[in-house]
Amino acid sequence: MLSKRIIPCLDVRDGRLTKGIKFKDNVDIGDPVEAAREYYEQGADEIVFYDITASSDKRDIMIDVVRRVAETIFIPFSVGGGIRNLEDMRKVILAGAEKVSVNSAAVNEPEIITQGAKAFGSQCIVLGMDVKKVDVSGKIPSGYEIVIHGGRKFTGIDALWWAKEAERLGAGEICLNSIDADGTQNGYELTLTALISENVRIPVIASGGAGKPEHLAEVLTKGNADAALIASMVHYRTYTIAEIKQYLKEKQIQTRMLW
Repeated sequence: MLSKRIIPCLDVRDGRLTKGIKFKDNVDIGDPVEAAREYYEQGADEIVFYDITASSDKRDIMIDVVRRVAETIFIPFSVGGGIRNLEDMRKVILAGAEKVSVNSAAVNEPEIITQGAKAFGSQCIVLGMDVKKVDVSGKIPSGYEIVIHGGRKFTGIDALWWAKEAERLGAGEICLNSIDADGTQNGYELTLTALISENVRIPVIASGGAGKPEHLAEVLTKGNADAALIASMVHYRTYTIAEIKQYLKEKQIQTRMLW
């Protein structure tokens, strides 16, 4: 049985770590470099870094912050936000990231997934999916729609179709974020997570809604996720990563342990 991964998420705006609820009302909660170091030392399996306004502001990602985080940790590091082409991917990888996450750019130009996979390998290309529950329709048969530009623009694209299409195009992993659950700390969107996980062959990272270790246990089992993204529960020091992993161990869910 493969170990499940626990992945802290660093949402960064203007070079500062930030946290919001349902993609709104973000507040400054600290230095992303210090947070990355702390989570690495606690036993995080990976770190995800999102420059959350790069796409909507139509600017490049803050590469200096990426570089400083990469110099601080020695675990896989995924970076997203403002990545529009192969050159942006190359800059991020040269700054120290192992993976690049494309979201809005992939919706606008799907070929970026294939180009990135050919240039750097599928294992480097993560599809970020920001998803909102909507009414079932002919256009959105799954009842889940892709939203881009930091939750600002509905696309009319069905989430299940897009996950399958991204896999076909060469994505090596999906980071699946429920806008409805984001920041609520009320639990992951299990129906959405299971829907995507059970219909693609590539790993799926569940994101949005973690508030206590029980939520991770649910999404890693009932949701069939390969990994769980966490933010509020560690940013606000409610739990440490070691405490979360100990709880999962007691529930017979395998993770990488430091002790």
